[in-house]
Amino acid sequence: MMHKQSSMTHSQSSSDKLARGLGWLSLGMGLYKLLAPGKLTRQLGMQGNENSMRACGAREIMSGIGALSDNPTPAIWSRLGGDVVDLAVLTYALKDEHNTKKENVYLALSVVGILTAIDCACAKGLSPRHAYQRGITPDYSHRSGFPQGLASARGRSRFSSARRYERCLALSNALRASARICEDQSNGSIKNRTRHMYPGSVLFC
Repeated sequence: MMHKQSSMTHSQSSSDKLARGLGWLSLGMGLYKLLAPGKLTRQLGMQGNENSMRACGAREIMSGIGALSDNPTPAIWSRLGGDVVDLAVLTYALKDEHNTKKENVYLALSVVGILTAIDCACAKGLSPRHAYQRGITPDYSHRSGFPQGLASARGRSRFSSARRYERCLALSNALRASARICEDQSNGSIKNRTRHMYPGSVLFC
């Protein structure tokens, strides 16, 4: 089991490892937004938008779970779309004249902007690698599985079967010959014993 996990780790590309990191980050941020939406909205001067913050947290958790799967590409693209939405919401909050937490909004915009660039690079790196899983499975029904063709394989199979038959036949003949020799030797031994016991008799076999 440990060997299997080690081989899977070595087979991951840098984009796969980055996607896993983003997945864990999404889970953490999603849980924070889902469990403490009031604290976040107060820090950003967006009181009254707690339900929207919870929805954003649920989206982050779903993206995080997908990013930890075997094919994280759709989840990372989903994260990128969520980043665009977050940027739009924060920009709207920044333009609000009644918002007294604009410094925090600027900081949040910077962080989301950096994450957007990282998500975009990760998604572009994952797409070619996992493109086969999204496409149609190629049809290999025309392939026989034999490099030199099915006819050649059948010819070799017949030749191999003929050689096995010849070997079995030769072995069988050798065994029969050995059995006859043993039988002849046994009969000869019996005759010699009878002659010694009854010198004047003749044994017909």
